[in-house]
Amino acid sequence: MTDARQTTDVLTAVDEMEAVEWLRRAIRTPSITGDEMAFAGLVASELDACGADEVHLDEVAPGRPMVWSRTRGLHGGPSVLLAGHLDTVRVDGWSDRWQDTEREDPFGAPLVDGAVWGRGSGDLKAGIATAIAALRTLHRSGAGPSGEVITLWVCDEESGEAGMGRSIGMRAAAERLMAGDIPRPDFAVYVEPTGLQVLTTQIGFLIAEVSLVGRSAYFGRPEEGLDALRAGHAVLAELWQLDDQLRTRRSHPLLGPPRLLIHGARSGGYIAVPGDCAIELIRTVVPGEDMDSAAAEIDAAVRRGITGTGVRADVSFPAGRDHEVGGLPAETDPERPPIRALRRALDTVAPGSGAISGATFWSEMSFLTKLGIPCVYWAPGDIGNCHTSEEHVVIDEFINAVKALSLFLAGHEGAGPTNGGETS
Repeated sequence: MTDARQTTDVLTAVDEMEAVEWLRRAIRTPSITGDEMAFAGLVASELDACGADEVHLDEVAPGRPMVWSRTRGLHGGPSVLLAGHLDTVRVDGWSDRWQDTEREDPFGAPLVDGAVWGRGSGDLKAGIATAIAALRTLHRSGAGPSGEVITLWVCDEESGEAGMGRSIGMRAAAERLMAGDIPRPDFAVYVEPTGLQVLTTQIGFLIAEVSLVGRSAYFGRPEEGLDALRAGHAVLAELWQLDDQLRTRRSHPLLGPPRLLIHGARSGGYIAVPGDCAIELIRTVVPGEDMDSAAAEIDAAVRRGITGTGVRADVSFPAGRDHEVGGLPAETDPERPPIRALRRALDTVAPGSGAISGATFWSEMSFLTKLGIPCVYWAPGDIGNCHTSEEHVVIDEFINAVKALSLFLAGHEGAGPTNGGETS
């Protein structure tokens, strides 16, 4: 770790007002999924301004950006990747919630009650702002990062827009990391909001859409129909029974057991036997489980439900990310040296923060762990207010994040060999 004098020099170089204003500029640049280019340009220019040796703004599809940079290390330390997504969810309901108040504009970035408010403030522009503010701090102080720092900011992580949210940015980044076009790091931090906890594991997920097709018939002659709703009732019972079984399986120490949630069911006829029924569900997957087996269990439950009904069933898994049927779970050993170093840096500026925990959400960490790159989630912000009209980041927490990351990059110790990838 840095010595006491260097620690003081780094912390003194943090310009708190400048960091907050940079975060506000980020929020004021909308980047709803599919429209990320303006924000990508802002991020690229900020990286240039804070002394990055290389900055690249590329299109992974027409109008869909990826920004990455390299800042050389000064002391031969291990390399670190700071990564996250450029896009945010939409702003439905925000202006109605805050009508006639200073928070009415979702992109206004007002300072209210010791926090910065606005769409994307937590998810995850505070994380991006923390990364760049830390690099600016080291550039200003002259300390520089100990090892090479790569940053990677991608489009298309959020899933709220039709036909989008398929991780096309991170897919392209993973291909470039494998090819060596982007340097392979020793360790990665993906800056999803964690309240400064260090999240070393995440759930996987798969979304299933079940379509049941029977035959409609006039209510007075129901025997001529095939009741898809009745079959759907049996399918629902089988799926809920599967959820009960999942909850009895081995519980992950940070994530708990896998779960299955039915979140939608639709059927009906115009005073007639329902000829179709649709069921939607999500199933979490914990490390150690197999994605294909999880999908097969759902399919089998549906087949049991329709047995003897004459109703046809189709089960699809439309939300493939880094797996054909969904997003993979991921896990990194919390005793890895860079994780311990990050937690020590946190303890220096915010004693008691930096607890190890697990992510009960899915993001793109697993793209990196799949490549053998140890990764954690860590950044300021509360995942509980993201995607809502309450989204905000507490300023003190944000500043503590900038300070801690600056110290970590200036001299974290022992992350493993400097040629990248998994270490023992």
